[in-house]
Amino acid sequence: MSSADVAVPTTAELERDARRVSSEHERVGPGEIALGVIIGRTSEFFDFFVFGIGCVLVFPQLVFPFTDRLTGTLYSFLLFALAFVVRPLGSVIFMAIDRKHGRMAKLTIALFLLGFSTAAVAFQPGYEVIGYWAIVVIALCRIGQGLALGGAWDGLSSLLALYVPEDRRGWYAMLPQLGAPFGFILASCLFAFFKASLSDADFLSWGWRYPFFVAMTINVVALFARLRIVATQEFAELFASRELQPKPVAEVVRATGGTILIGAFVPLASYALFHLVTIFPISWISLFTQRSVPEFLMVQAAGAVVCAGAIMTSGLIADQIGRRNLLAIAAVLIGLFSLCSIAAPLLFGDSLAGQTIYVILGFGLLGLSYGQAAGALASHFGTAYRYTGSALTADLAWLIGAGFAPLVALTVSSELGLAWVGVYLLSGAICTLAALALNRNLQFHR
Repeated sequence: MSSADVAVPTTAELERDARRVSSEHERVGPGEIALGVIIGRTSEFFDFFVFGIGCVLVFPQLVFPFTDRLTGTLYSFLLFALAFVVRPLGSVIFMAIDRKHGRMAKLTIALFLLGFSTAAVAFQPGYEVIGYWAIVVIALCRIGQGLALGGAWDGLSSLLALYVPEDRRGWYAMLPQLGAPFGFILASCLFAFFKASLSDADFLSWGWRYPFFVAMTINVVALFARLRIVATQEFAELFASRELQPKPVAEVVRATGGTILIGAFVPLASYALFHLVTIFPISWISLFTQRSVPEFLMVQAAGAVVCAGAIMTSGLIADQIGRRNLLAIAAVLIGLFSLCSIAAPLLFGDSLAGQTIYVILGFGLLGLSYGQAAGALASHFGTAYRYTGSALTADLAWLIGAGFAPLVALTVSSELGLAWVGVYLLSGAICTLAALALNRNLQFHR
């Protein structure tokens, strides 16, 4: 069967099928909402991690062959940051679509744009074929990813936090966060397989493209899983009863601008650590060590499993001691971790065992802090502004904390040494503790 014989479902068909399934099973419980959120977040993070790994293993040679590999990787990390820069714009555009055409239309357009932007990279021509236009093409794909991620905010996490018993909110708040380690495991394993199975020439010619092809399929599955919930009448009634409706961005900023700003700094320790254990270490291993990249990717996949376990643990702990206390403890632990990185930077740089310990421990701390990050963002707002306010706060937090982290980390480590990566991470931990001190409203129910 040729590719032309395979019919790709249209957005209208997906919405129709979702409504049909929903009409046959109207009741939507917390477990189903959580499953839809996890699937959706996994697809989003898979798309981003595939691009991030490509920034290290592919784009320096494909798009920036006219410079050395270190500079090419730094240029690639600038492309990586583009999505975080335009993500707030995506939220503004898609909130308008939500108000005018509804949440189903918004999600359908956003997730198709996300999948298409990622899959389109698979057809990326190299610099040797179209010259500097190769940079323009891949930048447009990355901008598409960022706009789409802003539009992919569906409010399911906020609904979940309000829909479950108060003494289980920490547990349910962590469920959407599982999408990050799941997405990374899938992306890293795919790249590890093709990198290990093919020659360097074949990998750079065509092998790297397959993980990007997978993105469209994953996004279609994720879209249907989310539409399955959004299409139900009960879901619409729950959103209406909880007042989780999109508000004009200007109105939300005027009413809650200070809350958005402070809230963006609350998860900074977690978001700074996010790419310092995922994307940045791959660049350091690839550029400055002799360690096998596929083997290191599998170590990171194991670390992501630890991260998933730590995320689940964060839910249990938050329900016992409160989310604010857990976030403060995690920030202190990340600060101590950063101090160890400052004191013994060569442990990560030269030792295989040290590199592995750094990755596993870093992923564990990431899970403990990141598990409650989304709930912390949403909790700042009353129900009237929670839907839009949470989206804008998340956009700003990712931009400040994670968007430029690989670029900054690789720049300072290559120029000044690995110890400065620890300094960068320590600054994130300090910002989190300061934001928690400023905002006492983060004292949650147990």
